[in-house]
Amino acid sequence: MNDISKKEQLYELIRANPFISQQDLAVGLRLSRSAVAGHIASLIRERRLLGRAYVLPDKRPVLCIGAANLDRKLRSIATMQLGTSNPATAEEVYGGVARNIAENLARLNLPTALLTALGDDGAGRALQDHAERAGIDTRGSLTLTDTATGTYTAILDERGELVVALADMALYDRMTPEFLANRLPQRAAASMTVADLNLPADSVSLLLEGARADHVPLVLVAVSQPKMARLPADLAGLRLLILNRGELETLAGRALPTEADVRLACRAVQARGARDLVVTCGGQGVFHTRDGELVWLAAHEVDVVDVTGAGDAFSAAICWSLYQGSDDLTLACRRGLKAAAMTLESHDTVSPMLAADVLDEIQDFDSTPILPHHASFEPPLFPHKD
Repeated sequence: MNDISKKEQLYELIRANPFISQQDLAVGLRLSRSAVAGHIASLIRERRLLGRAYVLPDKRPVLCIGAANLDRKLRSIATMQLGTSNPATAEEVYGGVARNIAENLARLNLPTALLTALGDDGAGRALQDHAERAGIDTRGSLTLTDTATGTYTAILDERGELVVALADMALYDRMTPEFLANRLPQRAAASMTVADLNLPADSVSLLLEGARADHVPLVLVAVSQPKMARLPADLAGLRLLILNRGELETLAGRALPTEADVRLACRAVQARGARDLVVTCGGQGVFHTRDGELVWLAAHEVDVVDVTGAGDAFSAAICWSLYQGSDDLTLACRRGLKAAAMTLESHDTVSPMLAADVLDEIQDFDSTPILPHHASFEPPLFPHKD
C-alpha cells in the first residue's frame, strides 16, 4: 500500500475520532510514529486539518473554559429543619458549570473541548477520565500539584430544590491570562467559546479581546451573584451573556421586580458591548433580548427530581442551537427550556435522555413568543451554580 493511501486512511481515522492519539494511529495503520507525524504535517499544510489537536475544518469544536468539580449532593429525606441534624441521602457526581456544559454538548454530538484546572489527585484524574469517556477533549487543562480538585457541595430539600451551596474553587484563579495565552492554538481552533465566571476578571477580559479580534462567538455563563464582579466593564465582543435574575440584580445594583426593570438592566449591559442577554426566572421561564426589547418564554411544567445541572443544560442547548448557524435566540431558548426540563426530571446532573434529535424537533414555527407584561417574579428554580 502506498503512502498516499496510508495518508487517506489516517485522515479517515481522524474524521471518525478527532481525539485519536498518534500512537493509536500508528498501531492501527502499522506505521511508525514519525510516519504518522509526517502525514499529519502534510494534512495540516493542505488545510485539511487545523493544527496539532487534529481539528477538522468541518468539525471545529466548542471550547468550554472554566470549572470542573467533584460535586457532593446531600438531599434531605423529610422537611428540612435548621439548627439540627436532618436524615439525608448523599452522592458524589462530576460537576462544574463549564464541565457540565461540555458534557451536555458532547451528548448532543458536538465536538467539544474543555480547558479547566484540576488537582493532581484522585478526584482530578477521575474527572479527566470521565470527560474523555464522554468524548470531551481535556488536553491543555491545568494540573496543579499543590492544591486539591475543586468541590461543590449542594444541600437540597426533600423536593430536590437547592437550599444552600458551598464551593471550594480557589484553584480556578490559577487560570490566568498567561495560561490562556499559552493555549492560543486550542482557542484559535474553536468554532465557539463558552466560559463561566469562575475565571479571574483579567482572563475574561483576554477572552473578550480574542473574540473581538477573531470574530469567534463568545458566550459567558454566570455562576453566582458574588462572582458577577468578575465581569469586565467593557463587554465588546460578547455574543451572549446567560445569567439568572438575581445575578442581573447584582450587576444592576438594585432589585428588578418588574419586566420594565429587567429591560432597562439588560439595555445597560448591552450599552457596555454585549450583543444579547438571556435572563432565567426559574420555574416561570426566561427573558431574552431582541431588537431592544425582551421576549418572554414560559418554562415547562415538570415534576422536579433534582435541580442540579438544569441551568447548565439550558446554556448548553442554547450554544448547540447557535452552533447550527442560526441567530434565532428565541428558538435557542426554547431548546434550552426543553433540555432544562429533561434535567430537572432526572437524578443525573446531565440527563442521559438528552440527544440532538430531541432538540432538533423544536422548530421556530412551533409556537409564538410573547413580549411580557409581568409585574413580579418568583425566585429562580434552577439558579446557576459554581
